[in-house]
Amino acid sequence: MQRMSVELPPIANPETHPGASGAPECDGRLAELSGVHKRYGSTVALDGLDLHVSRGELLAVLGPNGAGKTTTISLLLGLQKPDTGTAMLFGRSPQALESRREIGVMMQEVALAPELRVREHIDLVASYYANPLTPQAAMELTHTCALADRPYGKLSGGQKRQAQFTIAICGRPKLLFLDEPTVGLDVQAREMMWSTVRRLVNDGAAVVLTTHYLEEAEALADRVAVLAKGRVIASGSVTEIRASVVRTRIRCCTSVAAEEVAEWPGVTDAGIDQNRLHITAINAEAVLRRLLAADPDLGELEVRRAGLAEVFTELTKDEA
Repeated sequence: MQRMSVELPPIANPETHPGASGAPECDGRLAELSGVHKRYGSTVALDGLDLHVSRGELLAVLGPNGAGKTTTISLLLGLQKPDTGTAMLFGRSPQALESRREIGVMMQEVALAPELRVREHIDLVASYYANPLTPQAAMELTHTCALADRPYGKLSGGQKRQAQFTIAICGRPKLLFLDEPTVGLDVQAREMMWSTVRRLVNDGAAVVLTTHYLEEAEALADRVAVLAKGRVIASGSVTEIRASVVRTRIRCCTSVAAEEVAEWPGVTDAGIDQNRLHITAINAEAVLRRLLAADPDLGELEVRRAGLAEVFTELTKDEA
């Protein structure tokens, strides 16, 4: 028998479109923090933070521990209020019920009734929304049909994350918050979740992703915001963020000594690892020309720009 596929209905429903409910969106911005300050006693969590997410984009919010990521998400979800500044969700207060019915949330720590089956959990959460997916459609979309009749408490850690993701998207949210969504997933399950997230964004939803897997942000994000000390210290596309820290990695087999190369202009670091010369350079072209001139027999040459993980480390090294 040929397997039937379930088509995901449009994310933006006429019944819940902001224009129909009277909630304005500014330049397509679904959520925004403006000049937000937040303190916990003497601890400054956010220090004049400006952040927004727009329709149809995936925003990855990155930062070291204590940078303000959790507080940022809590304010956007309406779980907390800023001390000063403004938080807006679909042009309204994040505490407004109308705003909350437009979002889906998958937090890192989740407590669900262990005796309920996965299908029952989805059906329960879907009942909170005006025009949700059916449980079957949601599970088809997230490739979790095999979990439908399993009690939640009997699932493995990775299966629980898959069930939580299905619950988060069952209301057809315009804005989806994903907090470390792929922790505990194997490679195949992670790729499936990535594929579903991409589909949601392509269909017009927006996603706010917090993750410690920087390759996940690099693979999915349209825009990255790097937080440190409660402020955005870098924002832009992955390409723009990578370009903000000009570093190139060079590896090769050569007779030129690492100590000599380390003194060259444009070289920030040089060393030997597994009989190969490793160079970090900020002027790769000039270093390569000099390297090839110094050793015509140079071999096994590899050149690559710094990845997002390396750029993140450079941007947040003061925090570390």
